Amino acid sequence: MAALDRSFISLALRLAEAAAPVAKRYFRQPIPIDDKADASPVTIADREIEETLRQILARERPEDGVIGEEFATTREGARHTWVIDPIDGTRSFITGKPCFGTLIGLLYEGEAVLGVISQPITGETWLGAAGHPSTMNGAAIRVRTGRSLDQAYLYATGPEIFRDADEWAAFGRLSERAKSTRFGADCYAYGLLAMGCIDLVCEAGLKVYDYAALLPIIRGAGGIVADWSGEAPVLKASGTTGRILAAGDGALFAQAQEALAHPM
Repeated sequence: MAALDRSFISLALRLAEAAAPVAKRYFRQPIPIDDKADASPVTIADREIEETLRQILARERPEDGVIGEEFATTREGARHTWVIDPIDGTRSFITGKPCFGTLIGLLYEGEAVLGVISQPITGETWLGAAGHPSTMNGAAIRVRTGRSLDQAYLYATGPEIFRDADEWAAFGRLSERAKSTRFGADCYAYGLLAMGCIDLVCEAGLKVYDYAALLPIIRGAGGIVADWSGEAPVLKASGTTGRILAAGDGALFAQAQEALAHPM
């Protein structure tokens, strides 16, 4: 794939910069929390960030599509479609834990070509773009390779994301074979994987806005990310199981797949 034009990278970083002060203003403040239809929480910060980014895109890229978590999809199927999760990790955000992030992704003709994870409290920004090495705060990053499953550090957002007995049993098999399992990092875990601090992330029940931005970051750092079957994740507003597996290299990915699929 050809290297992504740097004008898109610049715009994505400006979007992240626009989101940061909104998140900071509401973080660890007593704000109302609403429950959506799926029982997930949403706050004024989620809505204000997405509104802010949509306004910028409407002004600078009016022909592009937008898929966001909080508001209706516009022009899905456009040549360029932005995918926004204003606060990935709202439960972390509302409990004062700085493991949330603003996710900004870009699809070009249905392929994920650009992704940003912005953590405004710690001041960390991960960037991945087609044809460019992934970075964190401008410095190139690489995944950790050569780990077997029994040496691997595994993350998932939380047990509740595995919503049926089969998913939970599969994750349990993977967790039993990994060296260590930790919960609660949300999108931050994918940034840690991309910079070589951990080895695996396994999740389920995700939506496209939860993972579209993560794919270019992991891949640009040399890692592997796909669904549990090894297929490319669905990059549409609907129609996905949201079962995402990310690993430092193909050998570890295959071992994790085997654990998810089969008891010992």
